[in-house]
Amino acid sequence: MLDTLDERIAFYRKKCGLTQEELAEKCSVTPQAVSKWENAITSPDISLLPRLSEVFGVSCDELLGARKPEAVAVAQNEFDPSRAVLKIRIITDEARVSLNLPLEVVKLLLATGAIDLVEDDESLKGAKSALESIDLDRVIALANAGVMGKLVEIEVNEENTKVEIWVE
Repeated sequence: MLDTLDERIAFYRKKCGLTQEELAEKCSVTPQAVSKWENAITSPDISLLPRLSEVFGVSCDELLGARKPEAVAVAQNEFDPSRAVLKIRIITDEARVSLNLPLEVVKLLLATGAIDLVEDDESLKGAKSALESIDLDRVIALANAGVMGKLVEIEVNEENTKVEIWVE
């Protein structure tokens, strides 16, 4: 678990295949500054957080370690499925894909069989196998029952791929 900012910076830098010098160049700081961030001697200036997030391909929330709440049940009278959004996020070493669709559109696509979330792209092959293992009808049923938040998280380690499905 990556509990601190220094651990997350080092992790994401290495995951992106960057040296401290390369990250420093991308952020217009010295390599010594990056070393100090990773050794918890100092932290990056707050104005650098969006740049670091962009370089690493993660949100500022992820970089800072903020976590969205896991799935929660919402009272039926407080939930309007016509306003709900199904969010699918795929993260690989080579690609980052976010798909946000109104829940009603996903229901229509499922009903007509017209849904193929990931093409046969080599960089997304781990995501394709992960997505094929997900029962989207079950995800829709949970959403219709008022379950919101992160409903699915799959990590395909050998492919270094992560797939998340949220309902908001």
